[in-house]
Amino acid sequence: MRLGFALACGLLLTSITVSAEPAPQLRVLSGHVIDGMRGGNLSGLAQCGNDLWAVSDRDDGQIYRLDTRESVWQAQTVHIDVPTVPDSGLPWGLKSRVWGASFVRGGDLDFEGITCDSAGNRYIVSEGHAAVLQVPPTGPATWLKISPMMVREARARGLLLQFNALFEGLVINPAGDRMWLAAERQGRGLLMIKRQQTLWDCDGGCVLLSEAGMEMQPEQFPRAKPVPRDFSDLSLFNGKLFTLDRNAFQICRRDAQTAKVERCWSYAAELLEESRRYSQNYGLEEALIVDADGAWIGVDNNFGARADGEVRPVVWRFAAPEGGWSARP
Repeated sequence: MRLGFALACGLLLTSITVSAEPAPQLRVLSGHVIDGMRGGNLSGLAQCGNDLWAVSDRDDGQIYRLDTRESVWQAQTVHIDVPTVPDSGLPWGLKSRVWGASFVRGGDLDFEGITCDSAGNRYIVSEGHAAVLQVPPTGPATWLKISPMMVREARARGLLLQFNALFEGLVINPAGDRMWLAAERQGRGLLMIKRQQTLWDCDGGCVLLSEAGMEMQPEQFPRAKPVPRDFSDLSLFNGKLFTLDRNAFQICRRDAQTAKVERCWSYAAELLEESRRYSQNYGLEEALIVDADGAWIGVDNNFGARADGEVRPVVWRFAAPEGGWSARP
């Protein structure tokens, strides 16, 4: 028994990732609370031309254009008529749990990310159905026709197995013909699909990365402990893929073709300041935009109050790291 227990502990410890060298810290420039989001739960951000767009995982029939002219941002509702969701190949058990949860929390579609191409098309990922909705500048919204191989391969690689831990973010290239999706946790992963005429399909394989295991929360987190490695959003900048590693409180730059990590930056020192903390025992950052001057990070606080009493969604502006996002370690 003792030997078995020791071996089990050894296996557990080897699955916990601890950074050997701390990631450089990003610096907050400003913070903006958002008024007018009905569901309140900010789960995705996208920069489309001059407009900033947002989604809430509690709202199925609308997205939001953000008026950013004042310090407090106003969410302007844009209604969308969502057609019937296609079958993505998820098993009945997962789909039934999504259906049941929608009566309790709202949001059967569970919108978790938004992105846009250079033509102004917006793309929204439904975590509840592992599907992507395209919302053009004019005309009706339609669901992308995605090969069932995507979900099949993802599940075979250990992704999309847990309820409420499916696709948590997406990003598309400016040309609108290549898309990356982030599987959230247990295990977490990155997938890429390409548009081939009317069908979005795998280019050889869909899964670029699949990994499980635990990692330590940053030292600034109260009573830090090992938590599942996760992704909560994606951004594409200068041909590089940037992941929001929520439980690690960091942004990581990755090769867009292989998903290999090149460098990471931490935002823990800023967002875990005492006045900015929330009572939840995990990271709450769910929206990411990386640009030449910095990054936007949006917080989904699940209606919980911040230490200073703020209950509205908030978006933080961070300065670009020293040397820019392309800097080498």
